[in-house]
Amino acid sequence: MQIQVWCRTDKGLKRDSNQDSYLINKNLGLYIVADGMGGHSGGEVASAMATKVVEDVVYRHHNTSAHPREILSKAYREASNRIYDRASQDSRLTGMGTTMVLCYLKGNSAFVANVGDSRAYLYNKPNFWQLTEDHSLMNEQLRAGVITEDQMKSFMNKNVITRSVGYERDVEVDVLERAIVPGDCFLLCSDGFSGLVPDATAAEILKRTKPEKVADVCVDRALQNGGDDNVTVLYLQVDA
Repeated sequence: MQIQVWCRTDKGLKRDSNQDSYLINKNLGLYIVADGMGGHSGGEVASAMATKVVEDVVYRHHNTSAHPREILSKAYREASNRIYDRASQDSRLTGMGTTMVLCYLKGNSAFVANVGDSRAYLYNKPNFWQLTEDHSLMNEQLRAGVITEDQMKSFMNKNVITRSVGYERDVEVDVLERAIVPGDCFLLCSDGFSGLVPDATAAEILKRTKPEKVADVCVDRALQNGGDDNVTVLYLQVDA
């Protein structure tokens, strides 16, 4: 199994700094996108801490008998604990936290984990699916039938997330396991992409674009559509 990966991040057109972080560790088969929040520097600190802590935890357990689902749950909890404790010690970082989505390739399986509204998509020509569920107020209102899909564009609290890493000391993480199929491609992104580029457009980009250009084209499209937020896209292709 051969893995190819490409990534691009941009601060966007309306932000002074980039509080997104990403990680590519081919030796571990670990790929992460995190979108920080909280104050001028808090988001940047939180997303960087989260990716580093998760990498360290996965490294410690990668060659043990621990199940990948358990490893990832532990990694998210440890990241949340560390970020929360750091914020408690520095008033400038109060309230910081981060969303985080990752793909961990182990054996013949892909494990996708997420907290918040950063997303993971799966593309295997010609099909395109959203793998993760947004932990956001808008998505909860949609699932509860309070709003319709047509009302999502005008929803006032699009950026309110209901679950994050580090805002509270403990966190619940969603973990999905999927057997790897030749041709599988995973797209991980912050909401600076998914919030500005509809899924149908994202699917068309993947269908029409060479793999090595996908991340660039996706980020460029988000910027063309307003660039309201930091935007990060990581594209992972699994070759037989």
